[in-house]
Amino acid sequence: MVRAKWLPLVLVLAAAGVSAQPSRTYRARLSPVALDIAMQATVSGSGSVTAVLAGTKLTIAGAFDGLKSPATIAQIHKGPIRGVRGPSIFDLTVSPGAAGTTAGSIGGSVTLTPVQVIDLEKGRLYVQLHSEKAPDGNLWGWLLLQEGKR
Repeated sequence: MVRAKWLPLVLVLAAAGVSAQPSRTYRARLSPVALDIAMQATVSGSGSVTAVLAGTKLTIAGAFDGLKSPATIAQIHKGPIRGVRGPSIFDLTVSPGAAGTTAGSIGGSVTLTPVQVIDLEKGRLYVQLHSEKAPDGNLWGWLLLQEGKR
């Protein structure tokens, strides 16, 4: 019966250990979506994104510039494997910068399911920015764990 007395304390300490899990930082370099000859006139620019996973909350912040037309939307997509495009799973916020909507910032915060956390860890999630002249995607970048930041 002495063991049962300590059970609540053990459960509290175990729960604290789970919630105290350190955050993990992911980064993506945003570059033009895979180009074909027809897209060269409409797709350009660059940017970067940092994503911090704390528990199941993923917080995204980044910037872009050099687009040939105003940015419209940004989303997190899930590909079946790294490098292969897939459907969008979350919307992000696009804010125009001082140079107008061809430069600006991307941000947002989402709660991931356990499966989506695994997808992030395995490099299956990416950020894609769309623009008026490139509605199927202008810039994209795969969210990859930053070395030494676990």
